Amino acid sequence: MAGHSHWAGIKHKKGKADKQRSKLFSKLSREITVSAKLGLPEVDFNPRLRSAVQAAREANMPKDNIVRAIKKAQGPSEDSNYEKSQYEGFGPGGVAFIIEALTDNKNRTVTNLRSLFEKNGCSLGVEGSVSYQFDEVGQIKVKKELISEEEIFSQSIEAGAEDCISGEQYHEVFCKKENFNDVRTSIESKIKDLSFAGIIWKAKNLVPVNKETFEKIIDFIDLLEDDEDVQNVYTNFDVDEKIIKEMQS
Repeated sequence: MAGHSHWAGIKHKKGKADKQRSKLFSKLSREITVSAKLGLPEVDFNPRLRSAVQAAREANMPKDNIVRAIKKAQGPSEDSNYEKSQYEGFGPGGVAFIIEALTDNKNRTVTNLRSLFEKNGCSLGVEGSVSYQFDEVGQIKVKKELISEEEIFSQSIEAGAEDCISGEQYHEVFCKKENFNDVRTSIESKIKDLSFAGIIWKAKNLVPVNKETFEKIIDFIDLLEDDEDVQNVYTNFDVDEKIIKEMQS
């Protein structure tokens, strides 16, 4: 989900792709439906819905699925009682974890998460136990082929962004949470097809980990994301690029 770095793609082990895709589509559909219920069921007038639809498109979710999820919000549905909740803790190697969930039963969610943490030698903390190590910021991702590095840097900084980083596939723009709508509106005036636009948890400082710990972290994220209530997982670890390439090969 939202907030994943370029290493996220390596965690889907062979034979799990279809299962992971199905779970992802289910979570994206839920977010779309809840977003449409909380505001207008029109993308142009509902920023949260627009972000949810953008995430779905980026995941290659079929258009019919997106339309159905929006229509579902217009009548009684099982998604009507879902609300956001957040959990914090320490994962493998002591790295910090922030987990965002969309749930209709917080007791079920926290029980499941606590069990996952304990079974993997980790600890689920209390509110505020790790979030102080992160900043809640706006993030916008745009495919590199859609706009030049110079143009998006100028456009985003003038609109109030704090940073613009160009990677191999995407330009990533970061801004203060309160400036997010202004920055997104400015970028959308140039590029309508954003790959991602939303509020994320960005680590203030990264914790270096070795290959063994990295593998444990990836497996743990996989387990967390298997929980149907979990929407986003954020961590503060850093790993050498050579290790990532070695695991991708």
